[in-house]
Amino acid sequence: MVPLTSWTARLPRTALGWWDERDASVKDGVLAGILTLLAFVPTLSNIGAQIGDLPGRPADVLSVGLTLAQTLPLAVRGRWPAVCLTVVGGAFAVHQALGCPATFGTVGLYVALYSAGAHQVSYRRPLAAAASAGYAVLAVVLHRFGSPQRFGDYLAFYLGLALVWLMGTAVRKWRAEDAERRRLSAEVATAAERARIARELHDVVTHHVTAMVVQADAAQFLIGSAPERAGEGLAAVSDTGRRALTELRYLLGVLEATGGSATADPGRAPALGKVGDLVEQARMSGQPVEFTEQGTRRPQSVDVELAAYRVVQEALTNAMKHAPGRRTVVDVRHGEKRIEIEVTTDGPALAPPTVPGAREARPPGQGGGRGLDGLRERVRMLDGELGTGSRPDGGFVVRAVIPSTPIQE
Repeated sequence: MVPLTSWTARLPRTALGWWDERDASVKDGVLAGILTLLAFVPTLSNIGAQIGDLPGRPADVLSVGLTLAQTLPLAVRGRWPAVCLTVVGGAFAVHQALGCPATFGTVGLYVALYSAGAHQVSYRRPLAAAASAGYAVLAVVLHRFGSPQRFGDYLAFYLGLALVWLMGTAVRKWRAEDAERRRLSAEVATAAERARIARELHDVVTHHVTAMVVQADAAQFLIGSAPERAGEGLAAVSDTGRRALTELRYLLGVLEATGGSATADPGRAPALGKVGDLVEQARMSGQPVEFTEQGTRRPQSVDVELAAYRVVQEALTNAMKHAPGRRTVVDVRHGEKRIEIEVTTDGPALAPPTVPGAREARPPGQGGGRGLDGLRERVRMLDGELGTGSRPDGGFVVRAVIPSTPIQE
């Protein structure tokens, strides 16, 4: 059994949730109904918009009708704010000019002005000019009918009405700016997601396809002279293809999980512990690769593991593409607060590098492609650094420093 105190505490939250889910037109209708009821409460009659102070007339059908005309049109204040303001403003002017009894329903004028400022999109200036002209006519009529009000009183009342209009205008501008911010944020998020997907597809497809092409070319060359070695090469192509499919399935799982329809299998996620597989794959493609690992490898976050894996993957891909058959060294150093990765490939000097002590360079064919640029962006998002370039004695080097905080097991 649910305790009474828990039920009563949950009731206001339930009511607010129900109210938030209602359509704006329903809310406007409820507001109009509440103001209509309050308009006939005697104790609230002196609260509202009053100007003129003409001799009062007894309540009659006309005064009741004018009161309703100042509250009921608020039901359409969001859909047709100009119509609402015209009807309510006209009813208020006649109500004041005839000296009808004071009523709380005159608050409807303030609500109509605010709604026009907040919801009216087109013809805002003509509407404001027409409202001002209507008020000027009302002031002249009240003066002719013997109102004791002076010019300063009319001016003060007008400034109050103008302030209400400006409050609505400020809310409208704030809503428009907020909607624009949300739109821009959505565009930025979409662009970032597309860039992330492009990086992942590039890293997965380029590496494995490059390895498969190298392996297939080697098998084709050996198929006549050394069939056994050619068979090994074709087996390597098959194995590389399966690896590519595994990573693509993982990537598709991540995309589906992002959309809320599935959960990616973490067992398929490329990780730092699978760098040895990359090295072995490169060796099977005919690339002489030496792999050294220093320090104690500890579990890291998925982003850190994936970034480190991609650094080695991209460096080996470039080595196989641009320096096939040349000695490549992969060195991974695990520190307490960072992971350092260095991949060097022997060969002739290329161009000035960005790493300290060498010239700026990129491998031939890399140019301004998305490979190293995307990798650099990935590492930068983790507050790390990536440097690439040629070595003074020839060859190419990729160095990455990735901050890390090991996960406590």
